Amino acid sequence: MATSSVHVKEAIVIKPSSPTPTRLLSLSALDSQLFLRFTIEYLLVFKARPGLDYGSITARVKSALANILVPYYPLAGRVRAKPDGSNLEVICRGQGAVFIEAISDSITVNDFDKAPRYVTQWRKLLSFHVADVLQGAPLLVIQLTWLKDGAASLSVCFSHCVCDGIGSAEFLNSFASLATGQDRVIADLKYKPVWDRHLLDSIEPCYRSLSSLSHPEFNRVPDLCGFSTRFSTERLAPTSIIIDKRRQNELKRLAISTTREPAFTSFEVVAAHVWRSWARALNLPSNQILKLLFSINIRKRVKPSLPNGYYGNAFVLGCAQTSVKDLTEKGIGYASMLIKRAKERVDNEYVRSVIESVSQSRMSPDSVGVLIMSQWSRLGLERVDIGMGKPVHVGPICSDRYCLILPVFNQTDSVKVVVAVPASGVDKYEILVKSPYS
Repeated sequence: MATSSVHVKEAIVIKPSSPTPTRLLSLSALDSQLFLRFTIEYLLVFKARPGLDYGSITARVKSALANILVPYYPLAGRVRAKPDGSNLEVICRGQGAVFIEAISDSITVNDFDKAPRYVTQWRKLLSFHVADVLQGAPLLVIQLTWLKDGAASLSVCFSHCVCDGIGSAEFLNSFASLATGQDRVIADLKYKPVWDRHLLDSIEPCYRSLSSLSHPEFNRVPDLCGFSTRFSTERLAPTSIIIDKRRQNELKRLAISTTREPAFTSFEVVAAHVWRSWARALNLPSNQILKLLFSINIRKRVKPSLPNGYYGNAFVLGCAQTSVKDLTEKGIGYASMLIKRAKERVDNEYVRSVIESVSQSRMSPDSVGVLIMSQWSRLGLERVDIGMGKPVHVGPICSDRYCLILPVFNQTDSVKVVVAVPASGVDKYEILVKSPYS
């Protein structure tokens, strides 16, 4: 179904329900990275439930948003670059977040069972688009859309400069608990928000020179095949494939059988399998260097550990790198090992080295030969309940070349892999990724 049938009923700015501090808050070097100056856009879909009072749900959602913006008051502010041109900062004056209520006379919950037909099919389910996060845009936008069959979608837009996936998911669960009355007052919230961005500032020297640590995620590689042009000019076709527990175990057995490694995680083998399938489907030259970039949570990897409730960007990019020839010919065990080693590199010293790199030289990852993967299946988005039960669909607003690993409703051990692939390779990709022995 096209989303032209989505009609905005109300669009308002909601401010914190109580007075909040007026101040400037500095963002960390990790928050201020150039490649994070965009928005995270979630789409949660809820089934219709008999006897629901939709007006009451809307009112509770609006009230919960006003209340949650008190402890999370920076999300009611606006981001700007510091006058000295260093990091970013948040101007906190209680400016507010945007809330939109909309209705659709054609979209139903069943329309989300498959991948969208084109990348922007669900764009109007988040009708307020933030083009530039540094130009006075709200840091939080929420749209509640009532669908044709009585179901609902909750679309949420966060400025990535201010929070990461874990932090934004914690916010959403706290917000939902207020909307449903599970937590009647702010003091009852499970996640107490912690700002403390100074904890990820450049600090004392590490045990060895920070410059001795390499960061392949920031290195440029030659474009031997018009890679960038292909992804910017060729139509991208969305895909959505579920990998259940049985198939994950098959992938693990296959990876272990070709390496000396005693075990791999589900993420390592799923990521390796998807990466190899993607590379093979694109028919790239054998000497093209490819990278898989994926986020690694550093909350417990830095010393001291970050406090519970820290909702800033607390991740670095893991980087697995190899040639097309080796990735496609050496098998899933080889690719899984590259991913495992990339994860193992990330300790406190490595994180501090990344902080130094992005602080001093504004280093940022390139896009040539790169597949970026993000694991949303572990964020807790599948638990968000605004009064209609848990979401039956969790995903992005728009399908993209970035690969997302998503939770699957009522299948806790399964994951859904979504990625938009150049149309010339999409059929081959789907065939390869559905076969664990490819």
